[in-house]
Amino acid sequence: MRNASGNGFDSSDSFAVSGAAEGAARLHDIPPSITPSHGDDSHLLSRIASPADVKALAPDELAELCREIRATLLAYGHQHGGHIGSNLGMVEATVALHRVFDSPRDRIVFDVSHQSYVHKMLTGRAGAYMDPNRFGEVTGFTNPDESEHDQFVLGHTGTSISLACGLAKTRDMEGPGSGIGNVVAVIGDGSLSSGVAFEGLNNAAEQGGNLIIVFNDNEMSIAGDFGGMYGPLARLRASGGTAQPNLFNAFGLDYRYVEAGNDVSALVAAFEEVRDIDHPVVVHIHTLKGAGYDGEETHADRQTASASPVSFDSPTGVHPTDNVNHSEPWHSDHCNLSDHEPHEGQCEASHWQNPDAAIGKPDDPRKHYGKMAMAALEPRFAAEPGLVVISPATPGSNGITHEFRERAGAHYVDTGITESHAVAYAAGIARAGGTPVVATTASFFQRAYDQFFQEMSLNRSRVTVLDFLGGLSGSDNTHSGAYDVTMFSNIPGVTMLVPTSARDYLADLAWATAPAGSADAPAGPAVIRVPGEAILAAERDATLLPVTGGQIADRPQSVSLPASASSASGGISAATVRGTVSVTAQHAGARHMLDWRVNQTGSQVAIIGLGNAYPLAEQTAAALSDDYGITATVIDPRQCTSLDSDVLESLRDGHQQVITLEDGQLEGGWGEKVTAYYANHHVSDGSRNPRVLNFGAAKEFTDRVSLGELNERYGLTVEQVTEAITRCF
Repeated sequence: MRNASGNGFDSSDSFAVSGAAEGAARLHDIPPSITPSHGDDSHLLSRIASPADVKALAPDELAELCREIRATLLAYGHQHGGHIGSNLGMVEATVALHRVFDSPRDRIVFDVSHQSYVHKMLTGRAGAYMDPNRFGEVTGFTNPDESEHDQFVLGHTGTSISLACGLAKTRDMEGPGSGIGNVVAVIGDGSLSSGVAFEGLNNAAEQGGNLIIVFNDNEMSIAGDFGGMYGPLARLRASGGTAQPNLFNAFGLDYRYVEAGNDVSALVAAFEEVRDIDHPVVVHIHTLKGAGYDGEETHADRQTASASPVSFDSPTGVHPTDNVNHSEPWHSDHCNLSDHEPHEGQCEASHWQNPDAAIGKPDDPRKHYGKMAMAALEPRFAAEPGLVVISPATPGSNGITHEFRERAGAHYVDTGITESHAVAYAAGIARAGGTPVVATTASFFQRAYDQFFQEMSLNRSRVTVLDFLGGLSGSDNTHSGAYDVTMFSNIPGVTMLVPTSARDYLADLAWATAPAGSADAPAGPAVIRVPGEAILAAERDATLLPVTGGQIADRPQSVSLPASASSASGGISAATVRGTVSVTAQHAGARHMLDWRVNQTGSQVAIIGLGNAYPLAEQTAAALSDDYGITATVIDPRQCTSLDSDVLESLRDGHQQVITLEDGQLEGGWGEKVTAYYANHHVSDGSRNPRVLNFGAAKEFTDRVSLGELNERYGLTVEQVTEAITRCF
């Protein structure tokens, strides 16, 4: 591994280092001399307004352009964060693509498109990466609304080859009038493990015609590469592309190998060779993920580092590294997912870089509750050989730490970026009597919709799904979790639990994963929506729950939680901030796991807050009491699979209004079911038919809109809910 002295800037340039006077030097701050707003045209990147400008450069200027792009990416990562590692590895390849091909006539499709930052810089959007005042101008993925050079809005993996096949098909059917030239699919950074990628390869070989598939092989996925294809790929790399079996040849595809995937001249030559080719071809390029990162530099190093710039080890900033080919099980180094210490090579933390401003902040809900779940499951491994945690990639994002994986051994499986397979695989484990837990992000689970219906639900498979990042968030339009309740809660046979505290979350997990044959265990699959920011904030500050202060009765539960869990799992134990982890068996059986909890009994108004919207229910009730003297009934439904008719019937007496709050899509969601219940169970005494008001999100895609702004937009604030309630009296 390199030492930490290199900061990624050429010593001949006067790049500023902010904060040096305070002893907190940031060695990657935006270089003012390449910021367009400074009016300095001496740097190449500031002069690139379109791919035509790349083509106009002299051949010996391409390496300097790559160096400037790399410096800009490093600075951008420290100030803004993002998918920096994958883009650092693609600098030379992207420059070469725009040097050789003629976008947008030649269509370039970036898989996932999280590695398209360099492409955006070269297509008129460089200022959005160099000027902090403009960081919000572009998304983290391709988007045709931004530029004609972006073909699709893409944030999920594996689809570029299929999309490219479609573009090429229309071109070939329409002929020269289509306006489409070469079609290039850029895939890699783990995407090739996705099943749809192989479906695309299969179609490409059959379809024929011009189609260029650039396979970016950086020897990494998100948490290392897993699967049988990676052995043959390693042998291809070792043999210079000559080894057999060659999986691309096996599909009937032409194949070229470029070892020097971070050599812009070699890539230009390779792409020129296949430009205007008359049949599908795979160009396999070997790149270094995170090329240009500071190796072993840590946050502590940055706090005390010299402000003097240190030169790159090569003209383009790609450092020599031995951070590849690890023999330990998880195929990535031991940086343990800090998100602040990424480096070159097999570094899991380089998948996503948090900005420096996030250093030292507590874990976000995904990591916090993910670590908590793993700490609760780990003590059970020794006695339950069939208990298996499955992550279709992204483990670190969800608190499944490197240390946990090492200790879990065969009890943990990373299937790669294969959500459909992961769910079907889990159903197979369950059928054999095992206890599978599948954990990933809500928006990624959309990719397994058919497997949830067929293999999991239709077969009543005892699968537990940990649904991370469900509900409203300020994410981009490809990663919104606002649709998870609408999806999961409407699948027959699925129990979707929506806990509102760490204690309930762990109780749900214990119940859902009770070994097969246990008394009162669920009869089929269970989805647990992992609590979000509103719940975690209330865990940390009980004043955000003004009605109960977080002090609520134990949830009915027939399965005991382990008294403690290994403290080595990221510092989270099964004990929660609210004390005991034991759950009193007030009632037994699945029926009572689905009972709604009435946390305050009142009159006139009943407020039912689902999941992340529950703190808003208590806050609204407090406002009604303080401002209007109304003591509202406050209910935590705890699940969104079914309605608690006993509670709903009890509200007929003394309640004129029933309010439902949910932080997900309202149309087709949970609150409308409450409305439908009263509409379909209308009684003759009109005074006993409460009016129902539903609050939730519109059916729309949102892109990087803050959570606060979304709540305002959808009326999910104390002021708006209170105003709507009082207006109806």
